[in-house]
Amino acid sequence: MQTIIVEPDFSKVTADVLVIGVPEHPENSEGWEAFVNSFSTRLPEWLKTGDVKTDFKEIVKMPTFEQTGYERVIFVGLGARKELTEERLRQAFAAVGKALADAKASSVAVWTVPFTSDALTCEDVAYVAAEGIQLGAYAFEGYKTNSNARDVSIETITFLSAYDPDALKAAFEVGKVYGHAVCEARNLVNMPPNLLTAAKMADYARNLAEQYDFDIEVLGKREMEELGMGAILAVNQGSKEEPQLIVLKYAATEQWGNVVGLVGKGITYDTGGYSLKPRESMVGMKGDMGGAAAVLGAMTIIGELRPAQNVIAVIASTDNMISGDAFKPDDVVTSLSGKTIEVLNTDAEGRLVLADAVTYAKQSGANYLIDVATLTGGVIVALGNDKTGALTNDEAFFEQFMHASIETGEFVWRLPLTESDKKRIRKSDIADLNNSPGRDGHMIFGGGFVGEFAEDTPWIHLDIAGTSDAAAAHALGPKGGTGVMARTLATFVELMAVETEED
Repeated sequence: MQTIIVEPDFSKVTADVLVIGVPEHPENSEGWEAFVNSFSTRLPEWLKTGDVKTDFKEIVKMPTFEQTGYERVIFVGLGARKELTEERLRQAFAAVGKALADAKASSVAVWTVPFTSDALTCEDVAYVAAEGIQLGAYAFEGYKTNSNARDVSIETITFLSAYDPDALKAAFEVGKVYGHAVCEARNLVNMPPNLLTAAKMADYARNLAEQYDFDIEVLGKREMEELGMGAILAVNQGSKEEPQLIVLKYAATEQWGNVVGLVGKGITYDTGGYSLKPRESMVGMKGDMGGAAAVLGAMTIIGELRPAQNVIAVIASTDNMISGDAFKPDDVVTSLSGKTIEVLNTDAEGRLVLADAVTYAKQSGANYLIDVATLTGGVIVALGNDKTGALTNDEAFFEQFMHASIETGEFVWRLPLTESDKKRIRKSDIADLNNSPGRDGHMIFGGGFVGEFAEDTPWIHLDIAGTSDAAAAHALGPKGGTGVMARTLATFVELMAVETEED
């Protein structure tokens, strides 16, 4: 969607597809009668017979008549107008996006009025349309040799509206940025592990830094050894691929202070190490870098929108392989923080790399920390595949974050982290911590381990093991990587920027 046009007159617009939202009782929409007269006076009859549906997300495609400027119309059901929230509207536009991709449309017109409500303005419609259509139309191109490239993409979108054109265009551009970033995060999760190594992820970050003028630092194995990053180095021991600690800094102010640290787990493939995963569990482990993808997606949004909030992103990336050099259960490693760790499970590797990444973020000036990781199967057992699990050490900080989660519609549920949990993480006869206290409370112990390195810094842990990858098509896209948390992280940074400016 490269071009946006705002034009109130249907008759002056031509496009491959006209998109019409159909809420219950559409006759109450402003201008509905004029649209019926210009499109087809049989439309009320089609609604009555069910040929055009008002059920939420129901898509009906129809060819138009020769005298119109559109080849076809896509009707999307919106359900009851009073129930039309921003998240439901996003899902409706995602359904439209898939239909547009199937139709190979290159130009689209959207009549905004039916999509509005008491809670949704035309600006909201423009923002969510840009975001939702991209998410719904997304497809990972992959590597098939027959013909995997899509023939047509959407180049032009016209909003049929009498609303302020500049305001609509501005809202649309922001939605486009968010949608694009999520699709980029999805691409990273969907890439195979032989093509997305830690070094390739670092190259991707370098491109972001160049594009958005971020400061970048990439630490390799030698630098990690000099600094004493024993936790990430332990995980990397069995690999032929060099580990990478990727650091991006977005300096919004002259003084490097009040810094939000975004920390991502970037395990490009996880065998489990000597605590070997079963065969079925290895499939899909290319996505064990979903936390890194979310952070890189958020940094794309931050780079485009330039909020007045300092941000540091730290991504710990390696694969977790088996060889004669691989780390073993019963090993003891010393982390960057100086804390020693007894390794009881080499498949609990994500919390080890995050330990060093969180410490490095703190040493680099992070005043607040949010780590994102496909950390545990336990979060799926506890919450299913549609909820991100969370832990925190700071109530007020978490409450701020939840405002962003609610705004984006990405569901987050907090689990408790008690003093009893912390005692189990610290229970070891020979080290300061152990990396695997047991299966009961697995998500809490995994995230709580990372919290030991956050210490007193306000911290939130997000376990996206269930939400980062979809086993089947869902409301906002196809099966595969979801790009979850990229939007929420970026929205949180924007909210922090607003709060800082108000103070």
